[in-house]
Amino acid sequence: MSNTRSSALEHLQSSGRNALELEAISRHFGALVALADINMTVRAGERRAVLGSNGAGKTTLFNTVTGDFLPTTGRVRLFGEDVGDMPSYERARRGLRRTYQISLLFGGLSVMDNVYLACSGIKRGRFSLRRPRRDDSTMESADALIRAVHLDDDRDALVATLSHGRQRQLEIALALAGAPRLILFDEPAAGLSPSERSELVEILQALPDHISYIIIEHDMDVALRVAESVTMMHNGRIFREGTPAEIENDPQVQELYLGNGQA
Repeated sequence: MSNTRSSALEHLQSSGRNALELEAISRHFGALVALADINMTVRAGERRAVLGSNGAGKTTLFNTVTGDFLPTTGRVRLFGEDVGDMPSYERARRGLRRTYQISLLFGGLSVMDNVYLACSGIKRGRFSLRRPRRDDSTMESADALIRAVHLDDDRDALVATLSHGRQRQLEIALALAGAPRLILFDEPAAGLSPSERSELVEILQALPDHISYIIIEHDMDVALRVAESVTMMHNGRIFREGTPAEIENDPQVQELYLGNGQA
């Protein structure tokens, strides 16, 4: 981590409020225990990877954080506020965003239209039917997000014509709309080519310091390059936590995940 980023994180964390706190979270589906006694703290500005084999509970964890599932037991706090009973849209208003494994985009609209709608959705007058001017502040915000995810050349292209990798980059732009403070990335590298994965890493590493994020990823190389801390899950529980180097070199992690091709 650079000295500049270290200084920025120290400033962000000086308030004492964490981006996310999970306290004794469990989630049951009938007799199935999908999550059991999950305790996790994500600091302001922290970038964390959550890894594990299929069925480890990673996506259920995300769904519990976003409010798609309410926890069976335990507490969820966003920036110091208990949001355990809040619906997803209230959590989004507090700065939480998420991408999904399956793209949720308007294929018949252009890249700009998709990003403009995302930016408009958090503003007053978002239902206005007036055509925006080029100097409209929302258009300027959308342009900035398009540049941030390296889609300048595809600004006017229909989303349905984009490659899978470009569509994943667009999803990141949508997640960045509206000044998010915590983003959950659900397998953003899935199905990407090696060059697209490299570009994804570059985009994630360049995100503003004030944005915390958690990434679920099966591609260990991508996850360990963009995260500063790692949580390993197994059978709905936290199995190990540490730095990327500690996780990569842990014998039990290698045996459970790296040695059998499940991670």
